[in-house]
Parts: sequence; structure tokens; C-alpha cells
Amino acid sequence: MANTIYTHYPPELDGQQEAFLVQTVKNWTVEHALTVRPSAAIVPSEFNSGNMLATNAPVTLFPSPFPESCFDQARGLQRVYNELYAAIASDEQWLETVLKELIEVDDFLANLWKIYLDVRREGHAQHLSLGLFRSDYMLHTPDDGPKSLRQVEFNTISSSFGGLSCRVAEMHTHLATYPSPQHPIAYPPHPLFNNSEDSPIKTTGRPPVNTAISTLTAGLAAAHQAYGPSKSTPQLPTCVLFVVQDTERNVFDQLALSSYLHKEHGIPSFRLPTSKITAYTTVAGTPERPLIYTPPSDTSTQYEVTVVYYRAFYAPTDYTDAHAWGARHSLERSAAIKCPSVLLQLAGSKKVQQVLTSKPPGPYHLKSFLPKHTDSTLESLRSTFAPQYSLSSSDPAVPAEGIKLALDPATAANHVLKPQREGGGNNIYRSNIPGFLKSIPESQWKQYILMELIHPPKDAKNFALRSDGAAALGNVISELGIFGTCLWRNTPGSTAPEILHNTEGGYLLRTKSKESDEGGVAAGFSSLDSVILYKD
Repeated sequence: MANTIYTHYPPELDGQQEAFLVQTVKNWTVEHALTVRPSAAIVPSEFNSGNMLATNAPVTLFPSPFPESCFDQARGLQRVYNELYAAIASDEQWLETVLKELIEVDDFLANLWKIYLDVRREGHAQHLSLGLFRSDYMLHTPDDGPKSLRQVEFNTISSSFGGLSCRVAEMHTHLATYPSPQHPIAYPPHPLFNNSEDSPIKTTGRPPVNTAISTLTAGLAAAHQAYGPSKSTPQLPTCVLFVVQDTERNVFDQLALSSYLHKEHGIPSFRLPTSKITAYTTVAGTPERPLIYTPPSDTSTQYEVTVVYYRAFYAPTDYTDAHAWGARHSLERSAAIKCPSVLLQLAGSKKVQQVLTSKPPGPYHLKSFLPKHTDSTLESLRSTFAPQYSLSSSDPAVPAEGIKLALDPATAANHVLKPQREGGGNNIYRSNIPGFLKSIPESQWKQYILMELIHPPKDAKNFALRSDGAAALGNVISELGIFGTCLWRNTPGSTAPEILHNTEGGYLLRTKSKESDEGGVAAGFSSLDSVILYKD
């Protein structure tokens, strides 16, 4: 069934149909803010003074087929994954044991860990933590076995595109059903768009409703409410603070969340670039240490920040100098609920994922972190793990298994080398791995983990409309992300988090050319997509 679907999809377009569809998509994206700021490669800075222009986000013209069973499995596991990473971020000793070697050689992780230690010595002003998560998967379809779901990574900081992913699902639904589902004018007829009982393919007919915006903002609202009343004297109005990059291009994705937060929950929020944190925020010198924000547009009004939501500070490039590190430290020591805290950001490291997925005793960490879940649930979780290996050995005389696999060109060809970084464009693939490792000191190898490649469907195709306005049909690979939120309280002296809010809802599908290894939309490798589900 799957092979038939991918072989005959998407429907063929003649020249006039393609031109009409492309123009319709361009118009729809601008009308509904499915947009990004253009990069300097598309619009030179001299023609975009003040970074005011917007263009369509890179999108696919059609939704991509995805098996309903795998989609449901990913959704069903999200709240379990939320609990898992809340538990990991609550176990400081375990996390330190896992990251100790990396902290010795990775300045970025070492500086984050130092912030945590400094705040711990002072004493935590806030014991609530919030995670807005996204668990990313690919469909694994090996030649010698059945298809399955494999996790690429679990995102604990700046889990982006919840806002725009909802818009893509709406756009594809509009294209498949306007002016009526029986007679759409943008899409040619195709069995995947027909959800009638007599259809040869059992399908949803259109993308499922994407609830990412409501799910993510409900998490922010839950944390805002849990913070309670202002801790300042006299009391101040409260707000949520979005910490963003100074040159943010993905602003409309973020505005979708802040607008919904105000409209549906009545909670004001403000955007603060990383370079302006110390200019417009202060931590009060009281035992409660509330975080005070003064809007530059109205310096006579102050707000107390309930939640700091990071859409920046996930990569070394966000920390341009000691001033930036000082700003992160200031926010971390405040009473505001951090999304994420430093510990939760570190819990999202590739090394943590590798330890969880490694051979015994690795997978058995799950039972200690998730004691209330059944063996069948934990086995379903384990089934999504891709084989991963360390490039460090506790015994120098016995090379780690990952080192052998990475240095042998024959085995390296089926692997990817990952550093402890977020944001796309950081990985080393296949035949490039041995040479890369030999080009750096062996002492640096332990910064990386080796992951077995996931083999997606070979015949999948789609049209991609890039930010420069060009559309092209080609073989593609898709990556599914499921959004979830979790709010928990840590009791001093305990490693078991008290879960207060745990939800799943909404998805992201990123589709890239089969020829591209990297998958980030913001980094320019992928297009935003939506799923059309079929029964396999």
C-alpha cells in the first residue's frame, strides 16, 4: 500500500495548473501570515531597511502521505516523553554524571552548567519548570523489515514552528476543499483526497486539524497561573516574556503564539532581544527575586515576569560575549518560571538521548525515570529509539564501539555524527565522518555521538515552494514533530517531579529534498508541510 501511495503521489500538474497553484499558495501565505523575514541572500539588506519585509515561508504545495498508525503512536507517546524529560531535568546527579565528560571539552555546555551551579549555591528562587517540547521522528522503512517510527531528537528549548505549522495545515485543507471537497479547483483529483467509503485508499482526505498554537499557549498560560500573584511590593501587573534573537527571521511563528496567548487567555507578553535583556530587566533585591521588565515604549510602567520563554540562547552564536552569559545568568536566578531552565536545556543534549538509547543498562533508565508506566508503554517508547553510540570509552585501552563504527568507512556510511548543538547544519554524514574525526584531536571526539541513519520511503515526492518564490518537484524526506507541554514542581531533596500540567497537541512536518542531509526550516534546508493520513 505505502509503495503505491508514494509512487503515484502527488498528482500530476500541467503548466497552467502548476502556475495557478503556485500563485494561490503565494497569495494565501501572505494573507494568513504564513511568512518569514527574507534572508539577505534573497533580499539584500540595502533593499530591506529595518528588516521590515516578509515573504512566504518555504512550504510544500501538497500535504505529504503518512501512515495513520505511526502518527497515532507518536501522539500517544508524547506525554510519556514529556514526563521522561521532566524526570531527567529533575535528577541533577544523574545529569551531571552523563554530561561530565562533555563539560570538560565543550565550553558551551560548561558555561550553562556553571550558571546552574552558581544559582544552586545562591538558592533557587523558583521550583516550577516549564517545557514546551517537540519530539521529532522519521519513518524508517528498511529493505529487510517493516516500517516503523524512529526518533531523530527531542527538543527541550525553542521548539519552533508551532505557529506556522497550523497555518500550513489550514492552507492544504483549503486547497483540497475549495470551493467544495467534491470539486476543488487547486488540486487535481487523487484517491488520497477522497475519504469516501468506496475509495480504494482509506484516508483522512485532508490534513488533521493542527492544535499546536492552542497547546503551546495553554502550557504558557498554565505556568503563568501557577506562578501566582506578584511577589513585588507594591504588586505589579504580570506578563510572559519571549526572549528572541536580535535578527529573528521567524517572527511570525512566534507572534502566532503571543497573539493567541493574549486573545484566548488574556495574558500580555513582550518580545525582548537577547542584547537588550540587561537594559530592560532587573532582578529585585528581595528574597523572592522577582524579575521586573520595563517596556522601552513606556518606561513609567513595570511588569513582573511570570514566565521566560526562550526562543533564543539555544546555540553558542547567541552568546556573543560575557554580557550575554551574564544576561542568561540573571534570568536563571530570578523567580520567573523558565521555559526551559538550564537543566532542562541540558537534558535535551544528544548525549542524554544516546545514553537513554544505548545497550543495557541504557534503556533501563526508563524504568527508574518512569516507574508508574507499564512495560508495554516503555517498550513502545524504546521501539522509537534509533541505535546510537558513544565516542568515549571509560577504559582507554578498550575503544568505544562507536569509535570503531565511525572510523571504518564501510560502517560510517550508515551513520550520522552529531555534536551537542541545536538549530540545524551541525551534523557530519556518512563517508565524511572518518576524515572529520581524524582532522580534530581525539580528546574532542567525546563531544559527538554516532547515530544509525534512518531510512525513509524511497519514492516520496512533493513540490516545494521556497522563500525565493520558485517551486520544484523532487524526491523528498519528511520529518514529523509532535508538540507537548509539561509543567512541574521540584521539591528540594527529591528527584521526582510533581507533574502539574502535561499535554500533547499539534504537529510539525518538515519536508526536504532527498539530496539534503540537514533538515532545519530556519536554516534553509526544509519546507513546512502537513500530513495526509492513510491506513496501512
